[in-house]
Amino acid sequence: MSTVLDLVRPDLRDFAGYGSARSERLQGRIWLNANESAWRNPADAADACRRYPEPQPPALIDALARLYGCAPERLLVGRGSDEAIDLLVRALCVPGRDAVLATPPVFGMYAVCARLQGAPLLEVPLREDDIGFDVDLDAIGTAALERGARIVFLCSPSNPTGGAIAPARVAALARRLLGRALVVVDEAYAEYSSMPSATGLLPAMPNLAVLRTLSKAHALAGARIGVLLGDPALIAVLRRCQAPYPVPAPCAALALEGLSPPAQQATAERVALVRRERGRMAAALAALPCVRRAYPSQGNFLLVRFQDADTAFGKLLAAGVVVRDQRAAPALADALRITIGSPGQNDAVLAALRPARPAASAGGAAAAGVRT
Repeated sequence: MSTVLDLVRPDLRDFAGYGSARSERLQGRIWLNANESAWRNPADAADACRRYPEPQPPALIDALARLYGCAPERLLVGRGSDEAIDLLVRALCVPGRDAVLATPPVFGMYAVCARLQGAPLLEVPLREDDIGFDVDLDAIGTAALERGARIVFLCSPSNPTGGAIAPARVAALARRLLGRALVVVDEAYAEYSSMPSATGLLPAMPNLAVLRTLSKAHALAGARIGVLLGDPALIAVLRRCQAPYPVPAPCAALALEGLSPPAQQATAERVALVRRERGRMAAALAALPCVRRAYPSQGNFLLVRFQDADTAFGKLLAAGVVVRDQRAAPALADALRITIGSPGQNDAVLAALRPARPAASAGGAAAAGVRT
């Protein structure tokens, strides 16, 4: 019977990794086993950085496990989702043989990590229809089986298009690829979505993994806390392949505070506001004459096609508004991605894109009884 370990590179299945001073789990009063300084740095008033941190901070692991509703042994924490993507590709793909499959236009790190590993990149483009963009899961499954994909990345909600994939569809693909490929669902924007998370599928799907992050809805992008959820055997392998100290102690402490009940309540309120603003912005942008189409989105952003994207981008920059230029992405030569900001920031976007009002002539103003 196949297990998720069959998808791991053969040379890494029993790889022990680096045994750091913290991984030995020793106890003592005087710590002289890691060649650390006996004195704190003068700038480190809290003495938070003199010692190497826990590789997988237990308190943070427990808090994240509660947040995502999974057992701690199913969870790996690291430096953002980027590190987890890179770890997966390096641990599962034999260079030159095992392929990575992605669905452009989509988050570019899947392709970058494949390139760095020397893994062939397979692409099954998203399909566009009257509703928006969607994945072609039948084509994905066929391409993965016929062309040797070891990892299939699904982005849900998808960046930059905003579409989400129902868990039942994810499960059907994972069943089809059982023993052949790992299906990875990137849920960086899941908090903004009405679609249920794929995390509920994990106990029944050993070849499924889910990426989550504290960078978006939890407003901790600078702390670089990313999470991979998956089969415990896969998580154990990845922990051995991970750098010795991936989570700086101050970042772990900040993340723990950011997951406290008051902080989570504030996060929920802000997510609700973003959802309301997303609907308002979608309608307002679609009504502008410069906009060809504003796509529905389950994320905290909108993908917008413009009559003249270069002019729109320039107007926004002139107003001090920086958005993501998508014109180099496949099938998005006229598109920009606009993050949903605060109501005031969103108003600034609309003001920059609205047509300029024609100035009234002096004669017309006088005829209207307007003092010039």
